[in-house]
Amino acid sequence: MTTRRDFLALGGMATAALGVRLAAQAAPVKPARLKPGDTIGLINPAGATYNGVDLDIVRETFEALGLKVKVGAHVLDRYGYLAGRDEDRAADVNAMFADRDVRGIVCIRGGWGCARILPRLDFDLIRRNPKVLLGYSDITALHSAIHMRTGLVTFHGPVGISQWNAFNVGWLRRVLFDGEAVTFENDKSFDKDDTLVQRQNRIRTLTPGMARGRLLGGNLTVLTAIVGSSYLPDFNKCVLFLEDVEEAPYRIDRMLTQLKLAGILAKASAVVFGNCTDCDPGNGFGSLTVEDALVEHVKPLGVPAWHGAQIGHIEKQFTLPYGAEVEVDATKGTIRMIEGAVS
Repeated sequence: MTTRRDFLALGGMATAALGVRLAAQAAPVKPARLKPGDTIGLINPAGATYNGVDLDIVRETFEALGLKVKVGAHVLDRYGYLAGRDEDRAADVNAMFADRDVRGIVCIRGGWGCARILPRLDFDLIRRNPKVLLGYSDITALHSAIHMRTGLVTFHGPVGISQWNAFNVGWLRRVLFDGEAVTFENDKSFDKDDTLVQRQNRIRTLTPGMARGRLLGGNLTVLTAIVGSSYLPDFNKCVLFLEDVEEAPYRIDRMLTQLKLAGILAKASAVVFGNCTDCDPGNGFGSLTVEDALVEHVKPLGVPAWHGAQIGHIEKQFTLPYGAEVEVDATKGTIRMIEGAVS
């Protein structure tokens, strides 16, 4: 028999759950833009950073961008393949959001481990202190959970140890410093003296057309690993973007099947697949390719879709606003922001 206490407890949980859903459905929350002289915090919420020189390079990189740098207390910790214990990695995330001197947060690397710390994050604290959060790969788990629980727009882009070439720095400045509503389009430059046509950064349209929606997704492996949890945003009418690295085509096939069975693929208004680096089928004829898997799973959706966007484990990648409204053109292979993603 349900007691009055049980009834009130169930009512409280229902109200909390409703609050989470409403937060996820509300207008996205924009963090403040970065400015020269601002302080950014460095965290390591996933895999361990074994070499202190890497931390030096990351620090100097952001100082070269005109920013001050604050290093998380547990950045160089190590617990096996993780950058310290779960409670300590989560504490660094919470501390950086709580620190009023810190205006943006950069993840030093991906790897594995972000999903482990999600239950330890203070989402109320994060909601009260919206800030730029930058990273990709395993950071997908943070992007998904934080946007779902707080509505905050975060940024799927290079991590601290990425190559900060002119392409990456250019998109970072335009999106996070200048607050532009940019149109992301692959780099089409190539040496015409060396090759007759463009060979790199090509796109391939699966289904032509244009569509709008919130930009959601990230690393396919990480995303599918948290399917069924309470940390996924609402994918209804989203623009779903995906990428991965070092996965055999059968695993890509399996994970796309999981997204299909979970009803996520069917909700997307458009699908953008970036790069799947080192995902070749190997020698012989016993395997589908990644493109085969995309044709089988994505093309039948009938929504605008293409693959080859400069998203993923590559040297040159976009800084994408996770959770912001965008418009895509699958024929041109573009992602157009409707408005700036920072205030």
